[in-house]
Amino acid sequence: MGSKKTLKTLLKILFSLLALAYVFNRVDLGQVLSTVRESSPLYLLAAFLFFNLSKFVASVRLNRFFRALGLRLGELEALRLYYIGMFYNLFLPGGIGGDGYKIYLLKRHREQKVAPLLAATLLDRISGVVPLLVFGGLLFLASRFTQLWPWLRPLDILGLLLAFPALWAVYRYLFPAFASIFLPTTLLGALTQLFQLASAWMLALALHLDGTLIEVLTLFLLSSVAAVLPISVGGVGIREFIFLAGFSLLGLPADRGVAFALLFFVIGALSSLPGALLRHGLENESLERRRV
Repeated sequence: MGSKKTLKTLLKILFSLLALAYVFNRVDLGQVLSTVRESSPLYLLAAFLFFNLSKFVASVRLNRFFRALGLRLGELEALRLYYIGMFYNLFLPGGIGGDGYKIYLLKRHREQKVAPLLAATLLDRISGVVPLLVFGGLLFLASRFTQLWPWLRPLDILGLLLAFPALWAVYRYLFPAFASIFLPTTLLGALTQLFQLASAWMLALALHLDGTLIEVLTLFLLSSVAAVLPISVGGVGIREFIFLAGFSLLGLPADRGVAFALLFFVIGALSSLPGALLRHGLENESLERRRV
């Protein structure tokens, strides 16, 4: 098992490095860094705040799933657990991962069964991805990308019509224990993605990309879906590649798109760092309980 995890980690790192090498072979790194240096600090701060606000809402959503299992966590405790998971997802992708570590902590400190926790965390992910896809589909219809692929328009509309009914079917038939919280968790999932979009909007303004805002937000949501796939380290390389390809297709300066992707990763990384401190604090609390 250990060797398989190590191999998966190495493959993820290799994929991210190859994707970054491809991207930086096609853009001027100096120009990318120059674009970053010229960005607006106030808009960057706003992007950082909206990003973390989205994580607060996401932690509330996850806590609703836990409460449906009879697990009572305070919102601050749930938020701390969420940030610990963020840290593990970003900086330790080859181990048990953020979701796995959250389950481990709850099993260890709250004596919960693993199977229901797995179901809760899986459905939590799904309830966040579906609104993301819906917003992405709506933005796609309003973007210039429909001019490049007009045949995708009817498929997009069909997907928009089926997305939430399909999500309800997942709750109702695959995870019936959570069917009663379908509406609040779906609304919280939508609110999470709206704050993510607000963060991306502020980041676009920081880089003076307001003239192509719809396209930037469309690519942002597409890259967010791709970053969920377990093939890279924290989405590194995937986001940059998607922005490079998207900006190139529209004849936009690719260095600005790559700068956007890099800055979003930096915002996510900085936001995840407190998870390391919170993790150590949790371990210290556990030691104190054992001594008592």
